[in-house]
Amino acid sequence: MSTLLLTRTQVQRLIDPSALVTQLRAGFIKYSSSSAERALRVRAPIPNQRGTATVLFPGTLPGLGVYTVKVHAKFPNHDPAIRGVICLHDASTGTLLAIMDSTYVTAIRTGIAGALAADVLARADASTVAIIGCGVQGSFQLRALAGLRRLRSVVAYDIRAERAAAFAAEMGEELSLPIEPVDELVRAVATADIVLAATWSTTPLILPGMLRSGAHVTTLGADEPGKAEVSADVIRSSLFVCDDRQLAVDMGALRGVGLDASVIGAELGEVLGGTHPGRTSHEQVTIYGGVGLAFQDAVAAWHVYERALTPDAQVRPTIDWLA
Repeated sequence: MSTLLLTRTQVQRLIDPSALVTQLRAGFIKYSSSSAERALRVRAPIPNQRGTATVLFPGTLPGLGVYTVKVHAKFPNHDPAIRGVICLHDASTGTLLAIMDSTYVTAIRTGIAGALAADVLARADASTVAIIGCGVQGSFQLRALAGLRRLRSVVAYDIRAERAAAFAAEMGEELSLPIEPVDELVRAVATADIVLAATWSTTPLILPGMLRSGAHVTTLGADEPGKAEVSADVIRSSLFVCDDRQLAVDMGALRGVGLDASVIGAELGEVLGGTHPGRTSHEQVTIYGGVGLAFQDAVAAWHVYERALTPDAQVRPTIDWLA
């Protein structure tokens, strides 16, 4: 019995982003319509370090046929800040099919989820974007959204001005988009139809009066207790959509500002699947707060594994457990 070992470079080469968008869209719809047990999430700080270790398991969806166990660490002061491994198992036997680097999988599946939410919740004519936090996830958010809708212009803000400038230059060239680095958060948010935030902030950055009428915000930084990007008042006055209701309250955007499930309008899968209308007016402000779900890892890992088995993939090495 052999297990594939897949490095970060191999994972990146094997992923087809457009196919993964389709698979994750279907996955969110199935997740929100399913009564299956939700995955467990175990998190603990690393002693004497500014980092945390997290295990997500089992990542699966009805009918997928596999499950994942992801073990990763978050170290905000390092690049990449999130790194670890995903173990992909056969759901019927437990056979370990593959062990793969989790860094790229986590980044791209998170970027796609945020972009799916922005695309389905933002106004149809929304074409100006503000990136708040010009790290790895900021680039994946913008890259995924640019693949879903035509964008006119982008502004980039980061607490480190040099990082915003580098982001604007690199992503502007990659996407052939005009991207302007700005040094004022208020200005960045005020210019945008769509705000994509992915920071390490522990206090809300987006406050009442900052957003333009009809704006959409995707907030992904608040993915564990103690983090927050959007204020309670802004959330209360908006349509708030999450990836998972309970996680939004336990550790997501709502936990960070002391709100409960009563402010949740829908899950992303309900809006994508058409069981919730999503935006109901041109002036309505919409917010997506995603924590990140284990089924996303399973869908992405299975996508990688299937492509690794094609004849032209030439993936090696493997572990032979019976040797």
